Amino acid sequence: MNILILAAGTRNKIVQYFKKALNGRGIVVAADASPLGPAIYEADKYYIVHSITDPGYIDEILDICKIEHISGVISLIDPELSLLAENSKRFKEVGARVIGSSAELCNLALDKFRMYEWLVAHGYRCARSWMDRESFFRALDNGEVSFPVIVKPAKGSASINVVKAEDRRAVELLTDFADGLMIQEYLNGSEIGADVYVDMISGKTVSIFTKRKLKMRAGETDKAVSFKDKKLFSLIERFMSDTGYVAQVDIDIFEIDGEYYISEVNPRFGGGYPHAYESGCDHIKLILNNIQGIENSSDIGSYDEGIYMMKYNEVMIKRI
Repeated sequence: MNILILAAGTRNKIVQYFKKALNGRGIVVAADASPLGPAIYEADKYYIVHSITDPGYIDEILDICKIEHISGVISLIDPELSLLAENSKRFKEVGARVIGSSAELCNLALDKFRMYEWLVAHGYRCARSWMDRESFFRALDNGEVSFPVIVKPAKGSASINVVKAEDRRAVELLTDFADGLMIQEYLNGSEIGADVYVDMISGKTVSIFTKRKLKMRAGETDKAVSFKDKKLFSLIERFMSDTGYVAQVDIDIFEIDGEYYISEVNPRFGGGYPHAYESGCDHIKLILNNIQGIENSSDIGSYDEGIYMMKYNEVMIKRI
């Protein structure tokens, strides 16, 4: 049972966890478009591949799957998720299962305004959002929203180009500068991250890990502490059931006055997943079980509260 991890980048821990879980039963193959992605050197074998925008990219990855007898393929970046899902039949034909959700659900997560509309339509609390600047200004004049607000790409990833706007002029300048920006109500509350696993056989949520984010850096959680709340677990289970996401899902949530607001959804491993893993939520094992046709049983909230995660820098030196 061999695993292919695409866009491995700096996710060294994910590669390490898969190697540990396989424990000699197979190998981990990593791929990246850059030879300077340190995680590839943690794998048993690695490939330098073309960009996902290259017309021959999928054929290139399929060739790797055939050469390395890959059983499961997973990507660690948002733009690639739907591309893999769209080609899941081709991967299946060479014996590799795409680990993730459908292309439609991956695209829904990537389009943050569409996700906002979905959340509203299904009765979930979330930050009010606008794609039209004039509609936002009318809501502002009517007292429906106030500054500050968040201005960000509706189809962005990794918190790139996310700006906190303090006044009308800032919103005007930002929206004049670029297209495809959404304006979002600023949620002034406790930020929470959830690492969720939905069994790919049963479609049921079988593992949830939640943490309060204490400090952020470059769009990722830098420091956090684990906690539990049955109300939040129930909300997450309902959301997963309503949407149909499967496998690994990372969710950003805000708590304001005891109520939970869903912010963003990433149907992949988030940068803070090691916190969940090291606290006992081994979603790597759950993935390998599913690839082997084994259905996982529910084990939600099986971890201790008060476990802190603190990221720190490490270096890798290579002669390439």
